[in-house]
Amino acid sequence: MAGSRSACEGVPDVAITPESSPQEVGSAVTRPGHLVFGQQGGANIGDDTQTSAGSAVPAAENLLASGRPSSIILRVGNEHERWTQAIVYPDMWADPEQDPREKDGPSPDGELATLQDYLSNYRLTLLMKCEGLDAEQLARRSVPPSTMSLLGLLRHLVEVERDWRTWITPDRPVPKLYGTRGADFNDAVADQGMIDAAHTDLTREQAATDALIAEHPNLSERLGTIDIAVRELLVHRIEEYARHCGHADLLRECVDGRVGQ
Repeated sequence: MAGSRSACEGVPDVAITPESSPQEVGSAVTRPGHLVFGQQGGANIGDDTQTSAGSAVPAAENLLASGRPSSIILRVGNEHERWTQAIVYPDMWADPEQDPREKDGPSPDGELATLQDYLSNYRLTLLMKCEGLDAEQLARRSVPPSTMSLLGLLRHLVEVERDWRTWITPDRPVPKLYGTRGADFNDAVADQGMIDAAHTDLTREQAATDALIAEHPNLSERLGTIDIAVRELLVHRIEEYARHCGHADLLRECVDGRVGQ
């Protein structure tokens, strides 16, 4: 991973237009960066081009002279080194002896146990992606223009766990915990009390949903007014956590550069 860079960091953008002075263009490319070609009529007219400081100025001038873009956005600034704590398997988040997903003994036996094991591992993965960060980092919307943050993901999955219980028992609907739709992400702020509450809420809601589903051990049984099979609900829960773990991969890498499965 040494020497590789992440393009996630929200560094300043410099707009280079035909009216830009040589000083403005020159100062914009005194550090390595990449040109992000403009858009015209809503269509991309070029690809991101990795440049060095020496090649950025002529590239900008040539593009402007061609009349193709109305402006060029040059992103400059420090970017995070991509890194991992894992040594044994460098593509992992942690080494086996430090990874809570690693278990001794044989793999789960049977369909239900296998589904539950996958769900448990994705839940752990999400928490691992949040470890070692302060309140500001957890609340940072590090992949703009998305409103997602790692804290927002925790809060979102609290609401999702509650929604699943409503699917099973529609006669006992579970209300939103954080208010209106979208508040899970939009209201996530850098407050340690909110972060502690999100972790507590998620643990509680996961346990409540697990307990309710455990009352229906027949995977073919259909539940609620949407007539969903227990098997499908379990698979959907795995899919939900897996998808958001993918989001967490990018959010975390853009916060401090740490990567790994």
